Amino acid sequence: MIVIIGNGISGVTTARYIRKRSDKEILIISAESKYFFSRTALMYVYMGHMKFEHTQPYEPHFWEKNRIQLKQARVDSVDTDNKELQLDNGETISYDSLVLATGSKPNKFGWKGQDLERVGGLYSKQDLEYVEKCSEGLKTAVIVGGGLIGIELAEMFLSRNIDVHFLVRESHFWGGVLPKRDSEMIMRHMNKHHGLHMHYGEELEEIVDNGNGEACAVITKSGEKIDCQFVGLTAGVSPNIQFLQDSGIQTERGIMVNRFLETNAKDVYAIGDCAQFKEPLTDRRPIEQVWYTGKFMGETVAKTITGERTEYNPGYWFNSAKFFDVEYQTYGMVWNQLKEGQSEFIFEDEKNEVLLHFVFETDTMKFSGINNFGIRLRHQLFNEWLLQGATVETVLRNLKAANFDPEFYNKYEEAVIAQFNKEFNTNIVLEKAKWWQTLIAK
Repeated sequence: MIVIIGNGISGVTTARYIRKRSDKEILIISAESKYFFSRTALMYVYMGHMKFEHTQPYEPHFWEKNRIQLKQARVDSVDTDNKELQLDNGETISYDSLVLATGSKPNKFGWKGQDLERVGGLYSKQDLEYVEKCSEGLKTAVIVGGGLIGIELAEMFLSRNIDVHFLVRESHFWGGVLPKRDSEMIMRHMNKHHGLHMHYGEELEEIVDNGNGEACAVITKSGEKIDCQFVGLTAGVSPNIQFLQDSGIQTERGIMVNRFLETNAKDVYAIGDCAQFKEPLTDRRPIEQVWYTGKFMGETVAKTITGERTEYNPGYWFNSAKFFDVEYQTYGMVWNQLKEGQSEFIFEDEKNEVLLHFVFETDTMKFSGINNFGIRLRHQLFNEWLLQGATVETVLRNLKAANFDPEFYNKYEEAVIAQFNKEFNTNIVLEKAKWWQTLIAK
């Protein structure tokens, strides 16, 4: 039997792709929920845009139809010698192959008061339920950590007219990821939201107990006291691996894997947020906590388990997110600071909150990556340009093909090229619109 621990995108993708290729018995175990759901949709449940059952991409009968067994339980320990799992209900499960897809948990850094009531994160279904429980009568919340989960939590609270104080360690938002110019655009957008109070260059020192074991305020490292009735801890996440302590499976920050997603234990694999590469891919972090990489890891390990040993090769970096009303995509590598030998070109329409940040090699003009805000671009086309080693001139020349939604983008194409020609003394001419599929086929 193939046992998968974790029913997020990585685990469920593994099960689906194994079933496409094999009739082997499959069991998914999850302590969080019986059915797979879209984690990014949790915020919309809180905001009243959908019910929780609407976050489930598959109907309950899907699992029975595809002969994928589901068990809601927590795995307490793994015995790799005997290929057995011990569950919290006392049950023992045997496996032939084991896939660890246990995801992440919110970071805690030993802050005084971090385990009080009315302190929580936003990662699991249980987290959402706890935030909902604490929201009755909630007037002010403090969010610690300037990342994507923090943005989601802030938007949730603001939708119910709850004041939010946001503590961000860096001098600008998401400073460990975004270049300063990109971050400043997002900061201006966030400043428009009534009830959102940003505290840059500020860190949490202590969460104050009201005497009943509940959070009632925070004290920052600068000594400021902020009264509140809830504290959201969103200072990143870390792999969920505590239950492997005595398993013999090698771990560091995450579960150590090779390029085939294999651990040091026979027939045991790790994928998704909990996996850490012994040898990271070029220009990639050793732990990749992104939806699309988790999905691709699931597809890859399914091939290996069903007899086609396959190396993980996800292609070029891609991610997407939303900062309140501004959509964000990134293709290739755009670091928060330019690397040696790189140049950049930034086009911004501040009024309409649109920004395109191109990075390329100074000597060859080879395109390295792009951050785009307020515009949707075609993932497949940018991936193809990166694979081909296209120049930034090629990318700019074909902006009409790259544009996913012409209705919102046409007015920027000429302006982008005109600004680039002026700054870099070039004479790029915009190509006539072509079907992007035709371009990729060439």
